[in-house]
Amino acid sequence: MRLLAILCAALAMGAPSTRTGQSPDTVQGKAVPGSLAPALAAARALVDGGRPAEALDQLTALDQADPRVRLLTGVALYHADRRREAIDVLERVRPGLPADSIERREAEQVLGLSLYLEGRFAEAIPWLERTRAVVPDNLEVNFTLGQAYIQTRDAAAARAALAKTFGVPPDSTAANVVTAQLMIRLQMESLAEAELTSALARDPRTPRANYLLGQIALFRGQLDAAVERSKSELALNPSDAMAAYQLGDALLRQNHGDEAIVALQRSLWLNPFYSGPYILLGRAYMKKDQPATAEGMLRQAIEYDPNNRAAHYLLAQLLQQLGRAEEAKEQFAIAEKLSTRGDE
Repeated sequence: MRLLAILCAALAMGAPSTRTGQSPDTVQGKAVPGSLAPALAAARALVDGGRPAEALDQLTALDQADPRVRLLTGVALYHADRRREAIDVLERVRPGLPADSIERREAEQVLGLSLYLEGRFAEAIPWLERTRAVVPDNLEVNFTLGQAYIQTRDAAAARAALAKTFGVPPDSTAANVVTAQLMIRLQMESLAEAELTSALARDPRTPRANYLLGQIALFRGQLDAAVERSKSELALNPSDAMAAYQLGDALLRQNHGDEAIVALQRSLWLNPFYSGPYILLGRAYMKKDQPATAEGMLRQAIEYDPNNRAAHYLLAQLLQQLGRAEEAKEQFAIAEKLSTRGDE
């Protein structure tokens, strides 16, 4: 929703409107009833105010032959999360809107966003590209396009769009890393691996490239590679708390508890407010049969992240092992509640 508002404002400023010289009550040079403009303004206000269903109720009473009514109906349907209906309306009304007009740009913009959110990425790209042509420096447009291109596995186009979003040259190793990070988020690990490998081939000291390759390796259960990549990242930047955390995670999975504790403690010294290392340290100290230290770590994790199910569940297991049944029951109940909430 916020993206649509930003783009509407950007499109209005991005290029001159073909409506210059027309009154608010003309469309394609033809006069329309003067009473329609206030009704459309009222419906638009409802959409902008987060009340698209009420806007749709009002729009149904207006002249459905008027392209402005159909355009605003499509916009309201988008805001009401009725995107498939919005796509149908906008595809029909768009060709009848004046070329290069703000109305036509809005139809194309909302059509592109609707198709994107429906997972129809290849169909969304041409309309998003038309929007970008009007506002080429808009960060939100470029970010959305970058993700759409990742989904269609067009790495070069994704990299170009995301480089614009993050203010780096499209042919830089920084662009590779930014693109790879988004690819990992979108579960395109193979594409991300290619981006990161390319970056390191050009510059072995590329920041975050080894860390992200380690993240991919950890996800795949390739623990030796995860350890190696995490250590390589820390060799470049010993103050990288997340790389230290990742190293500790991989080492703990390899049952190298003492080495894991060192890495996780370093992570905490660099960033003491992240719950992840505390949870892993709790697990590590449980394995070392140091329950008091483990409990302290898990309770610290919960203090920083009260809604972390894993921390509550692990603490419940520890308390159960210590014979503190009532406390364990309480923690199991919290973990169950959080699990149920996550399924909603």
